[in-house]
Amino acid sequence: MKKELLIFGASGALGRGITETMLKKNYDRIFLFDFNIEKENFKEEQVIQINIKDLSIEKNVEEIFSKIKPAKRTLFFLYSTVGGFAGGKNIKETDEKEWNKMMDMNLKSNFFLAKHFSKLVEKSAGGSICFTAAETGLTPEAGKSSYGTSKSALIHLVKTLALEGNEIKLSANAIAPFIIDTSANRQWMKDADYEKWIKAEEIGEFVHEIFRNFFFISGNIIRLTSRFIVTE
Repeated sequence: MKKELLIFGASGALGRGITETMLKKNYDRIFLFDFNIEKENFKEEQVIQINIKDLSIEKNVEEIFSKIKPAKRTLFFLYSTVGGFAGGKNIKETDEKEWNKMMDMNLKSNFFLAKHFSKLVEKSAGGSICFTAAETGLTPEAGKSSYGTSKSALIHLVKTLALEGNEIKLSANAIAPFIIDTSANRQWMKDADYEKWIKAEEIGEFVHEIFRNFFFISGNIIRLTSRFIVTE
């Protein structure tokens, strides 16, 4: 049985960490998608890099999936880092533009990925999809209404997809990190204890284990709130 992996948002800090980890695993082909993707000369022949357009427009997502052919002897896996953040304003201060942006980036784009990936899996051997939700989608925070609502709606989408996916051998899950160790986040919180932050490569290892056991892990929103070091 062949295994093919799709990573959306592959050029971002999380996406690069996920890619670095997944390249060490036994996938027959890995598709890397992003806006203005930074083309790299991967020594691995199975890597395919594809530039994408706005994923909140369905025809763009349809175009992407037209490049990937279903096969009855192939399992497909998809990890989405797609999303964005806006915060710092109370509801009374939040304008429609910010609200719509969060819904497009965090919910609508991932809805289209879920929809068209489901169609691909339905014609293949089966598969799994994992999204990047957020702790704020589970536990509301003041000043993050549009962001939190969009992530909460994504969580509902994932759980619904997991139920519907049983019919086509598709499992669906999401991780819900509080904060990820990236250079941008370090700039934002310069005095934090970075050892407690989840690393992108660690998320890659965790998601791979979800995919490796995709046939019984589904409908879960896994909180990644903090990490600790075990010393000998």
